[in-house]
Amino acid sequence: MSTDPRPSDAGERAAPLVLRLAVARLDAADAEDVLRALSGRLLAAGVVTAEFPDALLDRERRFPTGLPTPIPTAIPHAEPGHVLSPGLVLATLRRPLPFGEMGGSGGTVGVSLVAMPLLTDAREHLRALRRLMGLLRDEAAVDHLLGAEDDSALRERAAAFLDAAPAESAEEAGA
Repeated sequence: MSTDPRPSDAGERAAPLVLRLAVARLDAADAEDVLRALSGRLLAAGVVTAEFPDALLDRERRFPTGLPTPIPTAIPHAEPGHVLSPGLVLATLRRPLPFGEMGGSGGTVGVSLVAMPLLTDAREHLRALRRLMGLLRDEAAVDHLLGAEDDSALRERAAAFLDAAPAESAEEAGA
């Protein structure tokens, strides 16, 4: 039984979320270590600015992104001015790590998946986050991502996951 809230009669397909980085079974000490590891790889790939790592950490401290979804996920992101190439980063964690819970409750969430949108346009920010949230509600698909043993398998599974995502409705797209 699907709990997917996305409409089945959606119109034109939204722009794809380009997978920029896929890291399977990342072994990290804590949430900050996860963010430093991922932002370092993005910096080396030339898709973010030199200020991105600090901006990402600062934003996560001020506005935590841990989600108590059926498979707890964090969606850390920095302001668009720090991103050179839009896309998405996915990382599965070797073991769940505490991320601050979104909404300012002060609690933490034991996160197993990190889905980091790389946004270059502030107007696309909310739309991209809404779309990503819809994708993350598919528990079976997220569980399939978590089963990837290496980066290549995660990239392959994520590509299928992203390609299969239905388009946004006109209402979701803000039309």
